[in-house]
Amino acid sequence: MAKYSFEFKLKLVHDYLSGQGGLRFLAKKYGFKDSSQISKWINAYKELGEEGLLRSRKNKNYSVAIIN
Repeated sequence: MAKYSFEFKLKLVHDYLSGQGGLRFLAKKYGFKDSSQISKWINAYKELGEEGLLRSRKNKNYSVAIIN
């Protein structure tokens, strides 16, 4: 299970984007030791929208290529 829910990440990103606080303020408000994780979520949201905040760890399927 993910440490932080999608809803929590989305709320935090919206708080930042709506001007309710800077990175350090929000990190302190929500109990983070620094703002690096929040910054990653904001960048992911800006780049990919809400999908950027979804958990991305999935089993990857690799095709088998036989090289002679």
